[in-house]
Amino acid sequence: MGNADTKLNFRKAVVQLTSKTQPIDASNDSFWDQFWSENVTNVQDVFTLVPAAEIRALREEAPSNLATLCYKAVEKLVKAVDSSCRTQHEQQTVLNCVRLLTRVLPYIFEDPEWRGFFWSSLPDQSQSEDKEESLPLAHSLLNAICDLLFCPDFTVAANKKSGPDKAEDLQAIDSCEYIWESGVGFANSPPHYPAHDTARTELLKLLLTCFSETMYQPPVDLHTAPNKWIQYLTSAENRHALPMFTSLLNTVCAYDPVGLGVPYNHLLFSDSTEPLVDAALQILIVTLDHDTSLGEESATPDNLFINYLSRVHRDEDFSFVLRGFTRLLNNPLVQTYLPNSTKKVQFHQELLVFFLENV
Repeated sequence: MGNADTKLNFRKAVVQLTSKTQPIDASNDSFWDQFWSENVTNVQDVFTLVPAAEIRALREEAPSNLATLCYKAVEKLVKAVDSSCRTQHEQQTVLNCVRLLTRVLPYIFEDPEWRGFFWSSLPDQSQSEDKEESLPLAHSLLNAICDLLFCPDFTVAANKKSGPDKAEDLQAIDSCEYIWESGVGFANSPPHYPAHDTARTELLKLLLTCFSETMYQPPVDLHTAPNKWIQYLTSAENRHALPMFTSLLNTVCAYDPVGLGVPYNHLLFSDSTEPLVDAALQILIVTLDHDTSLGEESATPDNLFINYLSRVHRDEDFSFVLRGFTRLLNNPLVQTYLPNSTKKVQFHQELLVFFLENV
């Protein structure tokens, strides 16, 4: 009953937002906090309780309120990074902001008049005179997502027993120590927690949503109009580029859907890793396909993901990647005497495309 009440409260907040035509004050935290409180605990609820028609109506009839909603959600993510996202309440707030942005962004991208919205600055940042040129909202969002992908006790296991009162500074953390999986360029085997997989998956899906802006634009030459989201994420401006690429690659190539081979184990236990591998595969495909340096005389690609992939050279790294591809590509061919007793992965197309990217 309580869960139904919280969903009802969230739905009331959505109706209140979409029915108002007058701007709602950005400083009215009691109103805006309704959208990322603990009322909603999964992405399916957000997609159900925030209908597409109401997002479009909000965009057309009260654009300032839609803009404020996005600003406030990104602001919450940035503040969570500043505080190291150390409490369960903060982590739930982050996930709800991520889900809301994942829901709303496509309806911003589909309107040409909103095309430059995420490349403008946060309103409160522009008031600071001692700062250098303020960051576009898109950069603030991408920086926060990347920091949160390597957040101890949220998306990775903590290396130090620091506790909530002495959490590590996410903006200064060495994320190369927190690569998600052993394999290429990383020998340690971090502990595995399903909750971390789930949080990573939701953050990666928001990244994919950001990358999807190209789908809503007329066909253009990549060299004249590159996808700025991908361009920033794969550039030297992203200090997490190397550990992110390595984490994605190792997560895909280390995945074993069959595991110990116990019959029907996939029917008894949920697998939090497959959705993560699926999202990681899609991120790798999209980023590795975004090469703006073709035809130029530059010695190294602008896209660091392409650069890092080209620098894989050790025999053990090639062997690890090849074993991963072979294991996953052979998965549909696994036959047993017991029908449907082994798990079948659902991302064969993505795997084949990624294999071609590596050839």
